[in-house]
Amino acid sequence: MIDHISVGVSDLERSARFYEPTLAALGLTRLVTRPATIGFGKAYPEFWLNLRPGMPQVAHECGTHICLRAKTTAEIDAFHAAAVSSGGRSDGGPGLRPHDRVSYYAAFVLDPDGNRIEAVTFPSA
Repeated sequence: MIDHISVGVSDLERSARFYEPTLAALGLTRLVTRPATIGFGKAYPEFWLNLRPGMPQVAHECGTHICLRAKTTAEIDAFHAAAVSSGGRSDGGPGLRPHDRVSYYAAFVLDPDGNRIEAVTFPSA
């Protein structure tokens, strides 16, 4: 349904240093580099960073929330560890999140601009 997504960032190089290892944990690599944008993906750019000079820090209650699918809980653990060690902030460590209709394993991080990025998988039993 969704072909690709773009995230506004105030500092492209700082964001690249955050997103490269964070997205690599989910199998995405940098595929395109242009002066004001960077595209990450597996076969084609699915996740774009777009430079927005002067963009203010995103307020925690107002920002973007993007959820990326992981294959395993280990990928989510690696995603969270890479994000935190690359300048992001934890917004919910890796763990099982049981809900009424479905249980899922996820982790949440805030990128250097305050965008909320989640990785999720649905482990069986």
